[in-house]
Amino acid sequence: MSTLSVLPLDAASRPAWFRQLASRFVVHWPLKAVATMAFMTMFFWAYFAILRQPMLTPTTMPRLAVDAWIPFSTAAFPVYASLWVYVSLPPAFIDNLRPLWWFAVWMSGLCLFCLGIFWFLPTAVPAAGIDWSLYPELALIKQVDAAGNACPSLHVASSVFAALWLERIARSVGAPVALRWGNALFCVAILWSTMATRQHVALDVVAGIVVGLAFALPSVRHVSRIAPHVI
Repeated sequence: MSTLSVLPLDAASRPAWFRQLASRFVVHWPLKAVATMAFMTMFFWAYFAILRQPMLTPTTMPRLAVDAWIPFSTAAFPVYASLWVYVSLPPAFIDNLRPLWWFAVWMSGLCLFCLGIFWFLPTAVPAAGIDWSLYPELALIKQVDAAGNACPSLHVASSVFAALWLERIARSVGAPVALRWGNALFCVAILWSTMATRQHVALDVVAGIVVGLAFALPSVRHVSRIAPHVI
């Protein structure tokens, strides 16, 4: 066997889109890592403060027929929890400070909009009728993240926002269609997980999609104009 055949492929042999994403990932990575953690810390502080002290008594969201079509599944838990990695990917693949700043601004606007609704028009998910002690991993979520802050689903809104940014970034580096479809399917899986874990009902998901698109579409257009080579 030739010695060359057992050597790892060098970076130059990888696809151009892969090399671009890899180089983007390492640019400003300490700043991006610290900023992402700081953003999430501030978000969770505000989220749980509003969850514990809404302005009014939360209104229970109604169930629709579609809610019964999606069965409860413990397999949805890791998908649900993966959101926090998923929403960190767009800034991780931005290598320019100006669009990175604007990503943070638009994402902050989305979060503040939803938090404002949670505070002024609080809603809650109806009881699922499940003994959560039988599902320890989900019982922890139910204890920490109570049934409030339901509509619109911020889980859904932020995943849709991240999905559209990742799609634009993938197109800008010439990523294959399969990777872009994988991104879309992963976003759909997160949307499914919000209902399969009984954290949200269908109306929460629909409202979350609307909010996510309302912020993602103009934000992508905005940053594409000011930094077309980045996204």
